[in-house]
Amino acid sequence: MHYKRILLKLSGEALMGNQEYGIDPERLKEYAEEIKKITDKGVEVAIVIGGGNIFRGVAGASRGMERVQADNMGMLATVINGLALQSALEMEGVPTRLQSAININEVAEPFIRRRAIRHLEKGRVIIFGGGTGNPYFTTDSAAVLRAIEIGADVILKGTRVDGIYSSDPEKNTDATKFDFISFEDVLRKGLKVMDTTAFTLSQENELPIIVFDMNTKGNLLKVVSGENIGTKVNL
Repeated sequence: MHYKRILLKLSGEALMGNQEYGIDPERLKEYAEEIKKITDKGVEVAIVIGGGNIFRGVAGASRGMERVQADNMGMLATVINGLALQSALEMEGVPTRLQSAININEVAEPFIRRRAIRHLEKGRVIIFGGGTGNPYFTTDSAAVLRAIEIGADVILKGTRVDGIYSSDPEKNTDATKFDFISFEDVLRKGLKVMDTTAFTLSQENELPIIVFDMNTKGNLLKVVSGENIGTKVNL
């Protein structure tokens, strides 16, 4: 495998499948199967998942809800998704631990960096829930932060699009896909990969990001094997 330790970032919306809300059991099972393929190859896997399929803090705040309360609800939504993904992985025979940045000791371990690394070394998948534990920070920021803390080789951002384009490929058929692009070019061109805080943190710590289509079977294994899938953002 090209990468030994990865952090996989998934959006909460990805778990909806073709539904308008909540969690699609079939999509959850597909993701668990894809993750199992790479753990069977000895890859150490950590996962950060969003909560937008249940509640999005920014959206709540835009409708008049107090921002800190809204973000707290969004962080709890990521724990719900983490529990669902943990269950799906364990049904596939993949040992999994859920760690939360918010203390919910009855359902998840607290986030402890050394414990997380030890779980990875023992072949367990780690799901990091609760975002960073702080309002005003996205799960993109949580993904980059945790990836740096555990010494991940790369951040894999699984989306429904097969990479980074010059413009939205769903709206512009003339959009050009990039196979490789630098952090500087992403910023200069104004391309949306992650929020600015997360992206800058990744750049400062020289942590590459690969954006790829998670919904195509076999893609995750191909990316981890070093195949040219999606778009790689590097220095």
